Amino acid sequence: MTNTAKDWSIQEIARLSGTTSRTLRHYDEIGLLAPTRLGANGYRHYDAVALTRLQRILMLRELGLGLPAIADVLAGATDDADALAAHLRWLRQEKNRLDRQIRSVEITIINQKEGTALMADEMFDGFDHTVYREEVEERWGIRSYAGGDRWWRSLSAEDKGRFRSEQKTVEADYASAIAAGADVDGDAVQAITRRHYVWITASWQGTAPTSEQFTGLGEMYVADDRFAANYGGPGGAAFVRDAMAAYASRHLG
Repeated sequence: MTNTAKDWSIQEIARLSGTTSRTLRHYDEIGLLAPTRLGANGYRHYDAVALTRLQRILMLRELGLGLPAIADVLAGATDDADALAAHLRWLRQEKNRLDRQIRSVEITIINQKEGTALMADEMFDGFDHTVYREEVEERWGIRSYAGGDRWWRSLSAEDKGRFRSEQKTVEADYASAIAAGADVDGDAVQAITRRHYVWITASWQGTAPTSEQFTGLGEMYVADDRFAANYGGPGGAAFVRDAMAAYASRHLG
């Protein structure tokens, strides 16, 4: 079926908006964006009103809002002008970040050509470390992400190095425990998990995760291949998840 100017298929909307059909179906499932109609083949179709709503959803995602917060905004009285003004502020902030990023690359090129020493702070200025922003905001809210982001940016280069080093050490120790056939609820593995818990608490600005939050993190390690890769794949992630669940039951219940 050839669409008219008032009707687009889910595949067309996914392509035009740079999102995916899976995401659009998820938005429908949670009541955020319903299709205008269903075709004879069961495919979703969207009209201009739905497209406008999708534009606002994507804009609010870029502003850093999680899906529950977006639903609240769309259900409220925020008009298009206010939303666009907020979006403009975000664009200006993003322009500033990109300008810093461009400058950092320029400095690196100059230093390499002139043979001068590279400065880490200059090399990484403007680069985004927030690859898991969406997961954090959707699970624990925008304030959790914003607080963690402020904490990370407040660290010195040395403190960031120590934090990353502890992460790698914990991951390596889990791997050694797995190779040794250790039990997830044994003292050796639970000692590693205790360090893991302290490491996470530090990134949450000293706010210790609850039992539910800690076990939820473990589930996320298994569910998301990007997280599982840190622990050697699904099998390693499952081991860590079970160790975290045992720790939560023993110490956070």
